[in-house]
Amino acid sequence: MTDRIAPFELLRRATLPAVCILIMGYFAFHAVSGNTGLMAWQGYKIERAVAEQRAAAVRADKLALARQVALLDPAHVDPDYADELVRRNLGVLRPDEVIVPLSEPGTETR
Repeated sequence: MTDRIAPFELLRRATLPAVCILIMGYFAFHAVSGNTGLMAWQGYKIERAVAEQRAAAVRADKLALARQVALLDPAHVDPDYADELVRRNLGVLRPDEVIVPLSEPGTETR
């Protein structure tokens, strides 16, 4: 003879495993497609690559500025660079110099 299990008893026995399976499914879902899941890693890799490119550009700008600062060191100023800066920023000319204006590209007349 087989013993039949009452439906309520079967439900009571199956509750704990069902809850455990649901909890594992919840964590598995978020491990794959959550904010920090496997699918989000691809987006983070792209963002990191963009940030590294920006950092490289900033480093290049920093090196260029460091070279300019070195040229303007008060102990030994590069006279050519100082002259270039003064002329560009202040528009200072010597009496024997002539300014030849160049037209902008695309605004030339024939």
